[in-house]
Formats: sequence, structure tokens, C-alpha cells
Amino acid sequence: MNFQRVQVADKRVINLTRTYFCNFDGRPRGRRVAMLHALTAVLALSLFGSHAFAQDAVPAKAAGAGQGAAKPVLMTALKLLPDTAAGVVRIPDLTVLCNSWQQTTLSGITDDPAMKPLIDANFGSQGAVWEKLGDKVGVRPKELYEIATGEVIAVWLPFENDNRRPSSVCVVADIRGKHAGAEAVLERVDQDLKADGATRADVTHAGETVRVYSPKTRPGQLKIEQVVVSLTQDRVIASDRDSVVFEVLDAISNDGREDSLDKAPLLRTVWKQALSRSEIETEGSQVEWFVKPLTMGRIIRDVAKVDRGNKVRILNLLENQGFDAVQAAGGIAVVGQGKFDLLHRGYVHAPPVTEESSRYRLAARILQFPNTPLEEIPAWVPANTASLTRVNWKIEEAFWALETLVDEAFDNEIFRPSIEGIRDDEEGPQIDIEKNVLPNLSEHLLLLTDNTLPATVDSERVLVAIEVRDANAIGTAVRKAMEVEPDVFKVDTVPGVEIWQVKHGSGDDELDDEFFDDLGFEEEIDEQQTPLLNTWAIAMVPAGKGSKKAHLVFSSHVEWLVDVAKRMQTGEGEKLADLDEVKDLLKLTREMGADEVAFQRVVRLRQSLRAKYELQRQGELKNSDSVMASLVRRMFEGDEPEVEEPIERLNVSKWPAFSEVEKYFRNAFGFVETTKDGWNLNGFLLK
Repeated sequence: MNFQRVQVADKRVINLTRTYFCNFDGRPRGRRVAMLHALTAVLALSLFGSHAFAQDAVPAKAAGAGQGAAKPVLMTALKLLPDTAAGVVRIPDLTVLCNSWQQTTLSGITDDPAMKPLIDANFGSQGAVWEKLGDKVGVRPKELYEIATGEVIAVWLPFENDNRRPSSVCVVADIRGKHAGAEAVLERVDQDLKADGATRADVTHAGETVRVYSPKTRPGQLKIEQVVVSLTQDRVIASDRDSVVFEVLDAISNDGREDSLDKAPLLRTVWKQALSRSEIETEGSQVEWFVKPLTMGRIIRDVAKVDRGNKVRILNLLENQGFDAVQAAGGIAVVGQGKFDLLHRGYVHAPPVTEESSRYRLAARILQFPNTPLEEIPAWVPANTASLTRVNWKIEEAFWALETLVDEAFDNEIFRPSIEGIRDDEEGPQIDIEKNVLPNLSEHLLLLTDNTLPATVDSERVLVAIEVRDANAIGTAVRKAMEVEPDVFKVDTVPGVEIWQVKHGSGDDELDDEFFDDLGFEEEIDEQQTPLLNTWAIAMVPAGKGSKKAHLVFSSHVEWLVDVAKRMQTGEGEKLADLDEVKDLLKLTREMGADEVAFQRVVRLRQSLRAKYELQRQGELKNSDSVMASLVRRMFEGDEPEVEEPIERLNVSKWPAFSEVEKYFRNAFGFVETTKDGWNLNGFLLK
């Protein structure tokens, strides 16, 4: 059972904003800044946003869920923990949840003989994952799984005034009926910590014994490290800070605390909204989660020990730019119920901070996703598509909203002058983005992914299509932009469609750095940064027999763009919309309440995972040339952690062939609705 699945938006947004002003290899563009790159940045942001809102996070039932009819109700640990928590994962009843898990298709993986060597190597009693997870508090998830009989809760707490230890984690588990097993676990913790050089001091607090371990200090260590564990008659409490355990024990003796997490307004608001849409048939068969994004982001930064040095501090930048309007997020995931393996209802709480239609201030105005009626999948989408995400996004307003973010990131007013330079520079494309480009882009885009076999590092493909209002204006802008680029080739394969392919490093590498030199950025730009994509393609595809709308299409692979362009023009080819499994998903989407949506997502897991699985099996996933893999590499470039990664890589030599396990991966779908105070998140994985 993994208690660390709370997900927070990544900190490296600045790398996307730099795309406006740098080549895809990370070098400054100077006078040859082209409109295409600005559009590509919009596409990258749309891709990033689509995934961010489509991710399925861990879910939950509201505070106070029952502990099962067979035993007396134990006070929920939500009443024992402070309302300052930045992140929460709660399982109301682990026993019920485990029984529900056995009703899912996914659970078959753990019983499959083909998977046994892999599971034993990583999740067995001496598995690599269990050897690392849980070191912060001594008690590991595997052990909690074995001894917990009711509620299990993990919280992440900020201590922002403590520079040496700015955060803490605490786990509280109901162990009634397995007290002897819990004592054995604590004995194991004691032996392991002492073997690693830790010293132990026992403290009595509120009538309970608290074991406080002080691990051996490492050279250069600045933080005070602790592992603190207490076993009461009903619970095991573990943390990395003694005061946290003391406060929990005080709350138990006082029948709760006044400033409890159970009473936290944000948590109650988020879980109430999620619970109002949740279909929970078996009490306890769910997982609950809650997060304050910016606060949790700082905790993750601390835990990961990332030192940004003199670089832009992304979380501070986002807060300054109005993203603190996103106050909290959370949800409820129900396991093994009806036709679903997983059913997730979540909510992002971000009430408007202005009276304007944009709702937010500064760069946070990019968060404009209007609802429209749920639509059928366009006929031009190929049948081999692995996932489809439809997004409604006010692209023009979002583009200009980024001005303040870019200017603050570079500590200079750079955004507007650069746009004007694209328009006025005689050596550049002379494109008026403000008048001729942005007004002609609609508010509707589609993101498609698929992958080719056999699996290689360039198997994964992505394609983004934005509906346009004036195909001639956008086509002219693309042509002018591509004609001044050195690494561009025209692909003449679809009549009436100009397709342009970019091959990194194939043209003249000479750069005009004068523009960036004048602004003083020559030391800020890493000229050795790897390209986001080695090759990519773009085209303005007019309306045709296969599509009533014209589209600006961008793809990581030119052959896929060519295929889609042909389909848009001729209406030929097998269609995703014609597949029975996809028709069923759309029918279910409507049944689950998707009348008007801002995001719509369909995922065929077998097709989506096959290349990733095989690449991981070969040990090559980290070298993938996919957009997401490239983004991950770029986002963490130069951020050297102080310690090695806490979890070892899974033993790839023991992975069975994908054909042996693909039967466990079923289809998924989801949708996001914009509300007056945020967004409703909905995700479903079929049995």
C-alpha cells in the first residue's frame, strides 16, 4: 500500500516559459525569434495542463467514515492531528479496502505467476521498495499493511519557521486486534535503527511510552533527524518529530483537539464537494486525499533536498503570479465497486479573487477552461490512438497572461518587446502575433498520444490539434515562420497541406545573440541544454471531407501528422470513434454526469502502456524521446539532490513480457468541470 501518492504540480514551469524565447535546443534565438515557437509554447502548456488535470490521484471518503460494523468506532485520527496539514492521505478502513481490492481486475497482477518474481524482488518482505519507503518514520508501508485493522492516515505538516526542519510527516494507524504484531514491528524498527548507529531514548508522555531515536549524524548534516514511535493500546503513531507524537498523545487523552484537521475549513470544503458526487456502496472501500499545493510543494522540495541555488524559485514565482488562488485539492477514490476498478471524484478549490471574467490575477489568468457540451470524438482521430484529451482553453487570454510571469522570471520586461520584435524585425518572420495569430485560434484543442511497435526510445508519439477560425491567416503565419528557420524541411505528401518538419541540428547553427546579450541573459541561458524534441512537425490543415474545422496541427512525429492530415482531408481510415470500446466509454461518461465539460479524456490503457512497459523492461524508459520524458529530463536538469534517490529502480530483469499481463489493463475515462469556485475532477478505471 503506497501512502505517498499525493501529487503536486511540478515546480519547473519556468522551463516552459523559456520556450518562448529560446530554440528547442535551449539556445537563445536572437533576431530570428519565430511565431512558431510561441505557438509551440502554448501547445506545450496545453499538453502539460491536460496531463495535470487528467492525472488520477488517490481519493477518499469524508472525515468520520465508519470503521466497520464488527468493532466499536474508534475516534478518527483526523481529530488528533492539526489543521495545518499540507497533505493528507486517509484510508478509513484498511481491511475493507483490501477486501475491495480483491474484487478488481488489477488485483490479478499480484496473483499472476508471471509477476511473482518481480513482486517478490521489489515488494516482498525484503523487497527493494520496502527497504527504502518508511525510513522517515521507521514503520514501513508493508508493515502497516500487515498490522493495521482500521483507519490509517498519513499527514505532511509544515514547520515554516524552523529552518533546520521545515516539515514533518506523521502516520497514525488503528492496530486493534493485532497489538502483538505491532510490538514485533517496533522491535524490528528498534533493531534496524540501532544497527544503523541510532541511539534511543524512551520518554513517557500522557501515560504512554514514546521511543525517540536519533540516527547517526552524517558529515555535513545540518538538520536534526529523529524517528519517533509510540504504541498505544489501539494505535501505532510514528513521525520524524517528537513534538508531533506528543501532541497526538495529548489529543487522545483529551478526546481530540480544538484545532483538529477534522475541523479544517479547506479540507471539509474539498471533501464535501467530492463526496457529494461519489458513489460509495461499501463503507471503507475508499482512499481519501487532500493537499494544499504550494505548501505541499515546499515540503516536497525539502524532502527531495533540491537546492536551486541562485536559480528562479518556482514556487515563489507561482505564488507571486496569483497561483495561490488554488487553495486546495482533494478527492475520494472508491476501489472495486460495480463496473469500476477505481472511481475517483475530486475537487480543486480555487475561488475567484477578482470580479473580472478571468477570475484570477496576473499569470494565474491562464486557468480559464470554459465548459461546453460533451461532444463525440472527431472522425479524423485514428483508431490506433492510445489516449485522447479534449480541452477547452482561452488560449489568447492565457498567452497574454504569461507576460508578468516571464518578466518576473527573467527580472526584466522581456515579453512585450520580444513579441514586437517578431513583428518588426526585418530579419525575422515579421508576424503580428497579437493581430493575426492569437485571435484566429479557437478555444478548442485535442491532444492525442499513441506508440509504435516494436518499442523503441522514439515509439511514443504525441499530436496536438487546435481548431482555428481563419486558416489562411494561420497558414501564412506558419509559412513565414518556417521559411526563416535553418533546420526545416517541407514535406510534400498531402495535396493542399503544407507540412513542415524540423530536424534538430540539420541546419546552420549560427546564432545571433545580440538580442539576449543586450538584455544581459548570456549567463542565464544554458547553451548545452538538450532539445525538447529532436524532430517535430507542424502544419495548417484546412477543413476537408474528414473534418468540418480547420486545425493547426503539431506532432512529435511527421508520419503521424501526415496520416492525420490525410484523414482530415479525405475522411478515410479507421476511426477511433467507431470502436465499440470507445462508444461504451463515451456512453459511460454521460452516465457519470458529463453534460458540460472543460476537459474530456479517454485512455486505452493497453495501447497507452505497451511501449512504456517494454522500455522499462529493457531499462530504456529514461532514454525515451517522448515529449513527457524530455520534459522530465529538462525539469530536473541541474537540480542535483544531496542524497541518492530513496527508492531503487525496479528490477527490470524480472519483468514478464507485456503480452503476459496486458489483460489486467482496462480502459479509463475522465472529465473535468469548471465550477464557480474551482474544478470538479472525475476519473474512472473499468474492470
